[in-house]
Amino acid sequence: MSERRRFSRILYLTMADLVQGDKKWRTQLVDISLQGALLIRPDGWESNGNKEYELGFVLSGSDIEIKMQVELTHEASKKLGFYCHHIDIDSATHLKRMVELNVGDEKLLHRELEQLLNEHLEHPHP
Repeated sequence: MSERRRFSRILYLTMADLVQGDKKWRTQLVDISLQGALLIRPDGWESNGNKEYELGFVLSGSDIEIKMQVELTHEASKKLGFYCHHIDIDSATHLKRMVELNVGDEKLLHRELEQLLNEHLEHPHP
């Protein structure tokens, strides 16, 4: 199977909240990129036709919260994959810095940011 990811994913194990309407699941974030996230499938998980969620987590050792509007893109027995449709500017800034520190390649990061912007312009989310 060929690698389809075009964004650097960083391993970042921390607790996260996944929210949809009045439903909320506490789970663990496994990895994250500028384009999405991978989570451990939470206890009591119920998938339905609505694939839109809000993902939130706090950066360890701080009170900085990252929030993303995400769409469920794949579901396995133990993990859930999400695509990021929207992230506020503060969260995006902190996430960019996190990726930058972990990737260590500023040119790669800037290429990924440009690609992310192009994807969002080509496929706007309603």
